[in-house]
Amino acid sequence: MLPAPEQAYILTHLTADVRALVLNPPAQPKLDYRLVAEQIQARQKAREKLPHWYANPDLIFPAALSVEQASSEQTAAYKASLVSGELLIDLTGGMGVDTAAFAGRMNQVIYVERSNVLTAIAAHNLRALGHATIDFITGDGLDQLARLSIPADWAYLDPARRDDRGGRVVQLADCEPDVLNQLPLLLAKANRLLIKTAPLLDIEATLRVLPTTQAVHVVAAQGEVKETLFVLGQTPIASTDVQMTAVNFRDIPLDNQVFTYKRGDESSAPVALSNPLTYLYEPNAAVLKAGAFRLVGQQFGLAKLAPHSHLYTSRELVAAFPGRVFRVEAICKPNRAEVRKILPSQQANLTVRNFPETVARLRQTLALREGGNTYIFATTFANNDKRLLVTQKV
Repeated sequence: MLPAPEQAYILTHLTADVRALVLNPPAQPKLDYRLVAEQIQARQKAREKLPHWYANPDLIFPAALSVEQASSEQTAAYKASLVSGELLIDLTGGMGVDTAAFAGRMNQVIYVERSNVLTAIAAHNLRALGHATIDFITGDGLDQLARLSIPADWAYLDPARRDDRGGRVVQLADCEPDVLNQLPLLLAKANRLLIKTAPLLDIEATLRVLPTTQAVHVVAAQGEVKETLFVLGQTPIASTDVQMTAVNFRDIPLDNQVFTYKRGDESSAPVALSNPLTYLYEPNAAVLKAGAFRLVGQQFGLAKLAPHSHLYTSRELVAAFPGRVFRVEAICKPNRAEVRKILPSQQANLTVRNFPETVARLRQTLALREGGNTYIFATTFANNDKRLLVTQKV
């Protein structure tokens, strides 16, 4: 527990300016203001991604960087929905957000973390949150895995994605631990693996080096990809048989978007092409990351504007599309005078898809102000015409 005076101060100053607090601490000399500032800053970072943790006065937060690197409660719950059984070992425990979620699904969870400070904080917090079936171990996750007398049902890894200089890395071989080199041990000591990877990781290339992958989950929140998850079993399967799931969490759970397909079906899906009709569809970031460019059109009965545009259209409104939907109000050439006739306010949200100019350059060319309720898509049709689609969001 934190000292009572510090804890009381933190809970009554959660919105305080941390920098000002450090530079000009109030005249309460008995308070450890460095500790107070660190806790307030960490809680502020946790407010949106860890709302139940933020609201619990008994929790102690690690350094703000650990909060930044932790999963959100939402994505942790999704990962936990993928596992079940007797024993899961979390080899890279960290702040313990994922561990807590797994504890709600598994009979026993082992948390392993190299930092004794993080282990102590996680043990305190998860017990305060009511998780009594977790064993906490300070040490190397792979060493602890090797010591298991019988294989775990699941091993979970969230490899550190920073190099020795603190820079971000993406490829699995550059992360710590190196999953690729340790794959024989991992598969010998766990029946199944769940690996969290960087959002920018190349799925195609990764499947080639993880041949026992059974499923890939691309997880986004509010249109931004947060993590890509690989589920591995014991037996290699054809990459075309890998189950792909693209999920996008939104503010209202009933509006969450999930798109699932078998990877091999993508390349064989037929593609219909059409110039813009009444409605325009833009897939969410998870669908685009998963690479379901053909299937998303086929499954929802949509035509693509061009083979490489990844924008879709229909005459009638199609419900439940995993992305944004717009009504096409006008189509024009990328010309300032034409845009001004259609949009006298010259204010719009601008998106570029399969178009030879950047958003910044085109906005300058068109003299567009940012914002408003109008959405303009700059794209290229199948006949190579460059056009602007002036739309309103449905």
